[in-house]
Amino acid sequence: MDDELLLTAEVSAALAENRPVVALESSIVAQGLPEPDNLRVGQAMQDAVRQNGAIPAMTAVLDGRLRVGLGADDMARLAAAADGRKCGARDLGPAMALGLPGATTVSATVRIAAAAGISVFGTGGIGGVHRMIAGRAAMGRVDASADLLAMSLAPVAVVSSGAKSLLDLPTTLETLEALGVPVLGYRCDRFPAFYTADSDLSVSYRFDDPALLAEALRAHWSLAGAGGALVCNPPPADLAMTPDAVEVLVQDATAAAAAAGVSGGALTPFILSHMRRASGGQTLRVNAALAIANAALAAQLAVCLKE
Repeated sequence: MDDELLLTAEVSAALAENRPVVALESSIVAQGLPEPDNLRVGQAMQDAVRQNGAIPAMTAVLDGRLRVGLGADDMARLAAAADGRKCGARDLGPAMALGLPGATTVSATVRIAAAAGISVFGTGGIGGVHRMIAGRAAMGRVDASADLLAMSLAPVAVVSSGAKSLLDLPTTLETLEALGVPVLGYRCDRFPAFYTADSDLSVSYRFDDPALLAEALRAHWSLAGAGGALVCNPPPADLAMTPDAVEVLVQDATAAAAAAGVSGGALTPFILSHMRRASGGQTLRVNAALAIANAALAAQLAVCLKE
């Protein structure tokens, strides 16, 4: 894997000197947010990491290599690539072999971070188990994100605002439990649901101090075979939406997806785009703010892990 990894000089030096580094995904730039918010938020996430004492390492596939650390030109290239791919963990090898530009999702970023020796990753929200909608339910199909398995396999702490409200959150949490992934709340007792702070579901444990949270992660990783952990950071209180308002948007978007026959990897982008339009841009504003806040917390945690 080392031959396929291309680290920037800054990231390479930070890792060699045992300084804190935070992985970031690039899918938020290429697919997650519309222009011009995508590049603005991508840069703001990197700035937030630096402002909190760590080095940002956004990941991607470019020119047949796994990139660890992206500049503004690299992000712009990903955002504009007509042949760009949204890469989960399983897509990394094919994208590299074909020379395709690839923006990394949670599962891909976790794999790359682990290969590079980065133990903290900041993102917006993880994928999970989708709700059963018309068509899939009749065929007995379950749509589960690769993010869940990836987190169970690699010793990386994923800092996110829980999972997106469009998912089957109880089943997502049950799956994380079955996979041995701790769900740790940062200053929250309830599992956040991306746009809203409270899903009415409990996290495994609450931590109010980043240093104690870091100690819990060290203890987790000291056990043989331990994988990753999910660190839940609720969306900023001044922008978070109410659960009822989000549920109305989700139901409407899910019905539209079923009517359009959308499934698989296209489902989440379709639903998020539908919700963005229906909310008059409010979901976009929450998404941007929580992604930046999670990058900041991930940097604080990375710093504590080095102390």
